[in-house]
Amino acid sequence: MTFTLSKVPTLDFNKFLNETEIEKNNFVQEIGNSFNQTGFAIIKNHGLNKDLTNNLYNQTKKFFYMEDSIKKKYEIPEKNGQRGYVGKRKEHAKGSKVGDLKEFFHVGQPESKGDYGSNVWPDELPLFEQYACEVYLQLEKIGLTILRSIALYLDIEENYFFDKVKGGESIMRAIHYFPIKNINVEKNAVRAAAHGDINFITLLMGASTEGLEILTRNNEWIPITSLADHLVINVGDMLERLTNNKLKSTIHRVVNPKKKLLHTSRFSIPFFLHPKPDMDLSCLENCIDEYNPKKYDDINARRFLEERLEEIGLKSK
Repeated sequence: MTFTLSKVPTLDFNKFLNETEIEKNNFVQEIGNSFNQTGFAIIKNHGLNKDLTNNLYNQTKKFFYMEDSIKKKYEIPEKNGQRGYVGKRKEHAKGSKVGDLKEFFHVGQPESKGDYGSNVWPDELPLFEQYACEVYLQLEKIGLTILRSIALYLDIEENYFFDKVKGGESIMRAIHYFPIKNINVEKNAVRAAAHGDINFITLLMGASTEGLEILTRNNEWIPITSLADHLVINVGDMLERLTNNKLKSTIHRVVNPKKKLLHTSRFSIPFFLHPKPDMDLSCLENCIDEYNPKKYDDINARRFLEERLEEIGLKSK
């Protein structure tokens, strides 16, 4: 590679979906290069319904604005935080003991119980389930298409990931970064401490305010900003491991707002695309050579997820 990206590019998904073979191949190289160098890409023309997105954001805001005593009805510890509500400051970054300044609500596969059982829905919001399930399935479809482009970049069969991921343990997380009332009390705590995602890829619908930053190869923090109708996509640890570091899982964080905005909320809905639990995450053979020897021990997706949930405080050891 003869150049280095200086920022995360915005790519046109239509080039992969609707254009000529040349345009499709160009998109494959663009997203592959971006994932290789920055671990992130911004996608436009992805097809996610804007009205549906707005409806889901409205429902999640209503949920998080409810009393804590009501929200806690939907917190089920035995699900290891993978379904329903997770309370304030319950999750922390790997290697940290300081809880993040956030609370969130997890939605899994609409039709499948999976390893963590069926979904949990708030009785107070009868439309929450409908909008969440519809957005979940649309994001899973977009994510599977992104994986097709990644497969082509890796020079493996285009549909390599489909049966390994479709219907897997993907999670949609509605997050509330709550107002910070006393910054002295919350000393050393941030909305989301520096971390890498666990999964294959993450798809983020436009968050309500700025705050997302990534750590570059030059060890500099830079902000990621995108339009409301764009998707921010990043590589997770599972895909980095599978590709033997050819695709980069970049450390990122959500910083606290400026002092005058500490009293405000931030909302975000990322979709974490996971494989099925029994998928083998051993490094792909064509990502291993004498210049890039195998860097990881063999493991399947279930065990890797369990280890990481323990590390971030959502599963007891």
